[in-house]
Amino acid sequence: MLSLLVVFLTLVGGAAVSTQSSLNSRLSKTIGLIETVFFSFGSGALVLGVLVVFFGSGNISELLHAPKLELFAVFLGIAFVFLSIFNVNKLGVTAANLTAIVGQILAGFVIDKLGLFGSQVIDISWQRCISILLMIGALALIFTEQHSSRKTY
Repeated sequence: MLSLLVVFLTLVGGAAVSTQSSLNSRLSKTIGLIETVFFSFGSGALVLGVLVVFFGSGNISELLHAPKLELFAVFLGIAFVFLSIFNVNKLGVTAANLTAIVGQILAGFVIDKLGLFGSQVIDISWQRCISILLMIGALALIFTEQHSSRKTY
């Protein structure tokens, strides 16, 4: 039952990311791309700051002792939000998000296979290969459909 709840919450999180990228894309047309990324991270930082003060259970001062590579994740988050807003404006929500997911899965395969960043080593099985091929096929169909629907006669 718990695993079903986790899957459901992950689906909700994915829906939230699609909704966020779509709304951020629209906002960027009004206030600008970099300004939208700044607003997204700035307002998120304010909300999370309040949550840390009232509900935080860690030790934020340990940030000073964290490995530099782990701190680099902040820039990856900024890049992800920036690129998702940019790409949604160019590709649409579905194509941009599926492309990002395929990139995440491919990077995940490499991280799992090599056990990078202290993760558990997980081999790339034939099932995983088929799953990524199906996703790439879905991406190809979406891009083909988008390309053909943009033609004018």
